[in-house]
Amino acid sequence: MKKLLYLSFFIFASMLAVPALHAQDAAADDSTGLPGDDFSLQGALEMFKKSSSPEEFEKMLNTENNHVNNLDLNGDGEIDYIRVVDKSENNAHAFVLQVPVSETESQDIAVIELEKTGDASAELQIVGDEDIFGEEKIVEPAGEAGQEDAAFINDVQKSSGPSAAEMLPEYNQPRIVVNVWLWPVVRFVYAPAYTIWVSPWRWRHYPLWWHPWRPYGWHVFHPFGLPYRRSCVIVHTHRLVYAHRLYTPVRMTSVTVHTRYQGPVNHYRVTRRTTTVTGPRGNQFTRKTTTVERGHGNKKVKVTRTNGRRRRG
Repeated sequence: MKKLLYLSFFIFASMLAVPALHAQDAAADDSTGLPGDDFSLQGALEMFKKSSSPEEFEKMLNTENNHVNNLDLNGDGEIDYIRVVDKSENNAHAFVLQVPVSETESQDIAVIELEKTGDASAELQIVGDEDIFGEEKIVEPAGEAGQEDAAFINDVQKSSGPSAAEMLPEYNQPRIVVNVWLWPVVRFVYAPAYTIWVSPWRWRHYPLWWHPWRPYGWHVFHPFGLPYRRSCVIVHTHRLVYAHRLYTPVRMTSVTVHTRYQGPVNHYRVTRRTTTVTGPRGNQFTRKTTTVERGHGNKKVKVTRTNGRRRRG
C-alpha cells in the first residue's frame, strides 16, 4: 500500500514538473541577454497610468513589489534606482527614465512621450532605449481587437511555439488609439499650476524609503511582467513626432554601460531580423528570425529559428 502511495506521489510530482520545465525553456528562448530583459516597459506604462504625479510614478517604478525594475547596470549586485526627469515644451512632455550609474554617468532606460492632441485628448508611447533593448522598442496602450482578430491571436498562440507570448504583443492589429487624458498623472501635468518635475535624486543620494534589493533571476522576474503585457502593444512607428524630437537632443548614454553590454547588443543587432506578416483582412503581426552559429564537427553551421508563422487572410 505504501509503495502504491509513493508511486502515485512520484507520478503526480512528475506531471507538475514537466510544465515547469517547458516554461523555463520558453523563458530561455525569449530572453535576449540584454539589460532590457530586466525592465518592463509595459509595467512602467501601467505604473504611469496608476500614478497621480511624476513623483509618485518614480516611487512606483522603484518599488520592489511592482516588479518593473530589475536592472543592475553597473554589476554591483544591487538594483539601480531609476529617476524621472520631465522635458516639456508647449503641449509635449518627454518623461525620461534614467539610471545614475556613477558620479559622472547616467544611462537612459526609456522615455514616455506624451502629447496633448485636443481640449480633452492626449496620446502617449513609451520608447525603450536602443542601448538597453538592442533597438528602440516602442510600446503603447492597446485598443480592443475585433472578434476575428481575437481568433487570429488565439490561433497564433497555439501554433507559434514557446515565444508566442512575446510575439503576440507585436501583432499590429487595427485598434483605436487610446486617449489617456483621464489618466490622473496626465491631468496633473497639464494643470496650469504644474511645475516641471526633475528628480532630486542622484548617484548614492536616494530617498530614505528606498532600499536596493538583489536582482531576481530571469526565470523569476520574467513571469511578473505577463499581466502588464496584456494591456499594451508593441508598435514600430513614432506617432508622437514633436515629443520624440523634444527628447532626442537630451538623450543620455553611459560609456560604462555601452562597454559592458557591447557584445550582447551587437550580437542582437546582427542576428535579429524583423519580418512583417499579414493576417486576417490585411492585418499584420511581426515575427522575429534569429540566426546563430553552431559547431558541426570542424565547421560552423548557421541555424535560423523563426518565431511566428504566416497566415493568409
